[in-house]
Amino acid sequence: MGAAESSFKLASSVHEFIVKDARGNDVELSRYKGEVLLIVNVASQCGLTNSNYTDLGSLHKKYGGKGLEILAFPCNQFGGQEPGTNEQITEFACTRFKAEYPIFGKVDVNGSNAAPLYKFLKSEKGGLFGERIKWNFTKFLVDKDGRVVARYAPTSSPLSIESDIQKLLEA
Repeated sequence: MGAAESSFKLASSVHEFIVKDARGNDVELSRYKGEVLLIVNVASQCGLTNSNYTDLGSLHKKYGGKGLEILAFPCNQFGGQEPGTNEQITEFACTRFKAEYPIFGKVDVNGSNAAPLYKFLKSEKGGLFGERIKWNFTKFLVDKDGRVVARYAPTSSPLSIESDIQKLLEA
C-alpha cells in the first residue's frame, strides 16, 4: 500500500489510490491516467437507482470510447440500500442496467472506516454537509490528471453534467 492508502491527505490525485474490484483484487487507479473519471457511490435499492444507473449507462455508451470512465462504488451506509454481496451487486448492475463500466467492491464513504479514496474525494470537494456524503449517487468528476474538479448531489442527473464532462474531454 502506498502513502495515499495510509494517509489520504498526502495524495495529490486519485491516481495515487489502490482500490478493490468486486472480486477483491487490487486496482491501481493510475491505470486511468489520461481519462476523465466520474466516481459514484451506488446502491441497488434506492429511489434514485433506476434513473442514475440508466443515465450512467447512457453517458458511458456515448463517451466511454472517448476518454470517459465511470467508476461505481457500491455503498450500504444509506438506509441499508445496498445489502447484497459484491457478486450480487455486480450481477444486478450488469444484468438489469447493462453496466459496462467497472463496479468495485463495496465501500464505506463516511465515518472512520471510509475508503481512503472517498476521504480524499471529500477533502477535495466538500458538499452541502461539509465533507460528509449525503446519500447514494453522489458524483465526483475528475480530470485527466486525477484532480477532483466537481461534486454533484445525489439528485443531480448524470446527464445534467454532460457539458462538464465534454469540457474535460476536450481539454
